[in-house]
Amino acid sequence: MAKNLYEVLGVSKGASATEIKSQYRKLARKYHPDLNKEDKAAAEKFKEISAAYDILGDKDKRQKYDNNEIDAEGKTTGFGAGGSDAGGFNSGGGYHTYSANGFNGAGFDFSSLFGEDIFSQFSNGGGNGFAGAGYGGRRAQKGQDVAYALDVDFLDVAKGVEKNIIMNGKQLNVKIPAGTTSGQVLRLKGQGYAGVNGGANGDALITVNVRSHPYFRAEGANVFIDLPISMKEAVLGAKVIVPTISGKVNLTIPAYSSSGEKLRLKGKGIKTKNGTGDEIVNLVIMSPKAKNSDLENVLKDAVEEQLRTF
Repeated sequence: MAKNLYEVLGVSKGASATEIKSQYRKLARKYHPDLNKEDKAAAEKFKEISAAYDILGDKDKRQKYDNNEIDAEGKTTGFGAGGSDAGGFNSGGGYHTYSANGFNGAGFDFSSLFGEDIFSQFSNGGGNGFAGAGYGGRRAQKGQDVAYALDVDFLDVAKGVEKNIIMNGKQLNVKIPAGTTSGQVLRLKGQGYAGVNGGANGDALITVNVRSHPYFRAEGANVFIDLPISMKEAVLGAKVIVPTISGKVNLTIPAYSSSGEKLRLKGKGIKTKNGTGDEIVNLVIMSPKAKNSDLENVLKDAVEEQLRTF
């Protein structure tokens, strides 16, 4: 009995696209071959959930699956919404493929009843066969796409990186452009499952999951960082060293800076085809953790400045 794709991913039939995507990522990380190198069962499970997501993660394919127009392998059933399946014709006015291997999609082997010769007449267009009229010949079908979840470090994505992965039994080189965002899908044309009857191969769909960084975060091509500074540095100004995605640089903090002020390091962000972003440094003033009597006395003698207008 064919497996229910919703059960494979562990979601309900009414699950939203977001819920399906989230569950797929969770399972993909759990059963990823790179994390279960000696576990053949995990590898098979990974293939199974990837194949399920290939259909349920695609709006059109999911609808066809729900309408019983395609099966769990993405193959046309000839049934589904729109009508009956009488006489070997599907509801869309097309046809089923007949061959010596049986009735495509139904699993019934007609050759066991009539022998292969009668079907060879149809498929080869010989005699009074139907191939010339478009009834007997096999239709070319594109192979299924293959889904893969790839975890990548923030700095690798910020600079652009190439990763080698094993997918569908072969090694693939994945080029991840600088600035790729978490959840973005990269398509490798022709790297999926083989086509049927001369059809084109499917594609490999690589979902990039960017690991969070301890202090960097990105918004578009710009990189943001919170920089803790002391009260002394904020009041008197200072020269400090700040990390960037390309290395450490010197930064001048102006005197009398406030918490929340932002300083811009031009050209120190992510380099993309549309230009290079900046690094935005957000100042965060930190009070001393230990008691400091000298600082308290200075502040007591300081002129009170009106800061609030409410």
